Amino acid sequence: MPLSESPTPATPKRRTSSTPEPAFMDVDLMHVWQLLDPAEHQRLLEIRTFLQERLRPESIDYWNREEFPHHLLPEMAAHGLGNLQIDGSSDLFKGLVYVEAARADVSLSAMVGIHNELIVGMIHQLGSKEQKEKWLPALGNFTALGAFALTEPDHGSDIAGGLATTATREGDEWVINGAKRWIGAATMADFSLVWARDTSDGEIKAFIVESDRPGFTATKISHKIGLRIMQNADIDLEAVRVPESNRLPGVKNFAAANELLKHSRAWVGWQAAGVQLGIFDIARDYALERSQFGTALAGFQLVQLPLAEILGNAMASLSLMTDLARIQSSGDLEMVQAAMAKSTTTRLARESAAKGRALLGGNGITTDHEMAKLFGDVEVLYTYEGTYEINSLIVGRAVTGISAFVSGH
Repeated sequence: MPLSESPTPATPKRRTSSTPEPAFMDVDLMHVWQLLDPAEHQRLLEIRTFLQERLRPESIDYWNREEFPHHLLPEMAAHGLGNLQIDGSSDLFKGLVYVEAARADVSLSAMVGIHNELIVGMIHQLGSKEQKEKWLPALGNFTALGAFALTEPDHGSDIAGGLATTATREGDEWVINGAKRWIGAATMADFSLVWARDTSDGEIKAFIVESDRPGFTATKISHKIGLRIMQNADIDLEAVRVPESNRLPGVKNFAAANELLKHSRAWVGWQAAGVQLGIFDIARDYALERSQFGTALAGFQLVQLPLAEILGNAMASLSLMTDLARIQSSGDLEMVQAAMAKSTTTRLARESAAKGRALLGGNGITTDHEMAKLFGDVEVLYTYEGTYEINSLIVGRAVTGISAFVSGH
């Protein structure tokens, strides 16, 4: 099916029959979607329709209330969003699903990405046969949810060397003590993948910690300016006991976390590309629908300029991520490439969000017109999965051979 036959990405609230329909409604100026094979292309169009017609409209109220739309999970599962990591899809297809998800709602795209990249992916790659058999089917259809518990209250950017949560072996059990912060979906997850330092050898290990175990508590973090649908939490672990069978055998040290983080940073690049398409969709629709001084806003030079700049940023981000998918597919992805993609696309997304917010004037500061919602969400993208500054320093170290991190680490 040619892209011209696909559904309009946005679902404008105020478009009328007199509103002109511009060329490039799908804004794929770089023909990225056309790189998919026909089957994946058709599947992506179906996912786009679901995301735009069902998920996007409902997300606004849930974003305002900082609540999660649990009723959408079965529909998300029906479209295969819980199993992307292991269903055999191409890296480009998976990335474009993340694009379309972020285009509809960044919070729920974070849910889909973390679920696939860090939960399903971690258990599939590093879990035991028994762990895979127990959890992967339920995770695949969203009847079970997991949380990735790495970051701590006192250790974010320095988590590799500073991780303070401990695990002590006692017979056939491990006793885990510590705290985690900013853990997505922890208040509603069936389990958390907890990273802890083995007190016997000092190495980092990982454990499946079910949420109903004594000593485990998760407390929602409220009053966020972005990703308000995502239920981030503080986790406290007070002498939580788990059996040896809950330890992920594939995790020998922090290198396993770095491998996962490398790909999750790449995933955020796809999110940043997707949210910029959402920003453009909203801005263009608004410019076509709203009239000032007797003519449509879209006819003013100072409106067309930011529209072109937003779309240029989005296409630059999308093209960068398409090349990254090619490198991923060949198995050659390195942290420097993922870090560069994450820092560059989120920097451009921040610029695009500011331009989009300004284009809507006063209407850009309320979520009634969606743009304020995306404006807040972009701030989170800019910071999580490694801050902009940390990812930039990773690139700087790689291209100079000199570390600018504190103490040269």
